[in-house]
Amino acid sequence: MRINRGGPAVAGIALCLGALVACNGSSGASGGGEAAGPPTAGPASPGASRGGESPASAKGDPASLNGKVIVIDPGHNGGNASHPSEINRQVKIGNGSKACDTTGTETKAGYAEHAFTWDVSKRLADLLRSRGAKVTLTRKDDKGVGPCVTERAAVGNRLKADAALSIHADGASASGHGFHIIEPLSIGRNSEMVSGSAELGEALRNAYHEGTGIPYSNYLGKKAIDRRDDLGGLNMSTVPKVFIECGNMQNAGDAEKLSSAPFRQRIAESLAAGFQTYLN
Repeated sequence: MRINRGGPAVAGIALCLGALVACNGSSGASGGGEAAGPPTAGPASPGASRGGESPASAKGDPASLNGKVIVIDPGHNGGNASHPSEINRQVKIGNGSKACDTTGTETKAGYAEHAFTWDVSKRLADLLRSRGAKVTLTRKDDKGVGPCVTERAAVGNRLKADAALSIHADGASASGHGFHIIEPLSIGRNSEMVSGSAELGEALRNAYHEGTGIPYSNYLGKKAIDRRDDLGGLNMSTVPKVFIECGNMQNAGDAEKLSSAPFRQRIAESLAAGFQTYLN
């Protein structure tokens, strides 16, 4: 989700230009990146973690998410690139305006971020539902346009979700690797969800790092936590919500993992473990 921290999105580019939420985030410098060696976790069979136990079942009662309402927001959409006027329409994000949505990034081999986020989101939704959670995705397929970042936030607000997560992959410089969580800063209207979002972000960071072996980002954030007030999906949310940049699609090591279906299952299991920690 390559995005600059200011300015409107430019139509029809493969990378996320503009500044907004769905790829809303992250490759502008925000300081304090923690240096780490290249990713060492190799491909894993679905359900496998480094200890041989699925990270999603390693903590707590698998049925303990009964009744919890979770919103999963797969970043971008497959039709965005062919509808520049729609996705570049400006929307109010609480402290300014940004483009409705962006196109996202892709690996050098052409694996698109929108396809990655859709696949991981479906896998994660299946895992959470199997544990009793009520899960809603912000888009119904990977062929449409949008929705706008404001509507993505509104889904969680309407449902009074217990937690929400926007899933992305970054498009930073190829030398950058690792993952990071983006948490909200208060802009006033979202002040009541900021502390809960920080707790959610920490739980997901710890579970993702443990379950996937992907290191903290070496180019953005502090211990894989970045905090921003320019993303509509966070500014307009009234429920605990964070973004995750699951890795950098421009980095060869990260891209290899994100392009692997078994590893995407591992990602989903790790994120499910993070929700279970936060919601119990």
